[in-house]
Amino acid sequence: MAVMNSLRVILQASTCKSPWRRFQILRFMPVRPCSLYTCTYKSRNRALHPLWESVDLVPGGDRQSPINIRWKDSVYDPGLKPLTISYDPATCLHVWNNGYSFLVEFEDSTDKSVIEGGPLEHNYRLKQFHFHWGAIDAWGSEHTVDSKCYPAELHLVHWNAVKFETFEDAALEENGLAVIGVFLKLGKHHKELQKLVNTLPSIKHKDTLMEFGSFDPSCLMPACPDYWTYSGSLTTPPLSESVIWIIKKQPVEVDHDQLEQFRTLLFTSEGEKEKRMVDNFRPLQPLMNRTVRSSFRHDYVLNIQKNPKKVASQVTP
Repeated sequence: MAVMNSLRVILQASTCKSPWRRFQILRFMPVRPCSLYTCTYKSRNRALHPLWESVDLVPGGDRQSPINIRWKDSVYDPGLKPLTISYDPATCLHVWNNGYSFLVEFEDSTDKSVIEGGPLEHNYRLKQFHFHWGAIDAWGSEHTVDSKCYPAELHLVHWNAVKFETFEDAALEENGLAVIGVFLKLGKHHKELQKLVNTLPSIKHKDTLMEFGSFDPSCLMPACPDYWTYSGSLTTPPLSESVIWIIKKQPVEVDHDQLEQFRTLLFTSEGEKEKRMVDNFRPLQPLMNRTVRSSFRHDYVLNIQKNPKKVASQVTP
């Protein structure tokens, strides 16, 4: 009930038209419990975003996100269906800086942009997508795989319009949301992402917005259909345990300059002391008693780890 009340206060206090804007609470918390070999804990800025200061940073729930996905501990589930993605580019509305990330929002009154299949019992409507990234390329993703950080992570947020009347209601209830996570890694220039990157100078400051029509975010997805899935939470307050996470196994490539453009954004409004928008991720949370399921077999990878010479001899022509 405390979570419900706190969220309702937030919704009432906001003057924004977009439901997601009224729901989303922002935070600057660039501190990760650093069992991560790519991260240097002492180099991180430990300051909290103001909107996190009144939040219990160790919530009592047992399904919190993000998590470290341990490949060998994930369980192959042959019952997991392929994930079907159908986005209508015409439902794309605008891109805006909400003071924590930049969001691309979509018209969601009908089932024009939806996902179905995978671990989902119903179709889920696309509400928005956003990114998390680091101050440098060595970290930035919220989830990790075998303690490996990626420079950034894309989240595509969907809600269950079959069971719930509004996004806000879905965001508070179990399985109300489905979020696809896609890792970004350094590599070749991403032509489609560049269309979005080109808008960032126009939304440098908090609460700035720019129209951004006719964009299909499926172009940001990897070609490989494989994924992990688990039950988790929002990674911003109120940290509701309402999310079915679908984490794509294959990262997509972007170049360094594109990530640097992310880092030109600001947490602050125009006229305030500038604070660079970097390290906008939540620390890893314990897995507890949850199981991470995979849509793919991974015996081959495990064999490589156990006996790389034997496997290499098997695949060498």
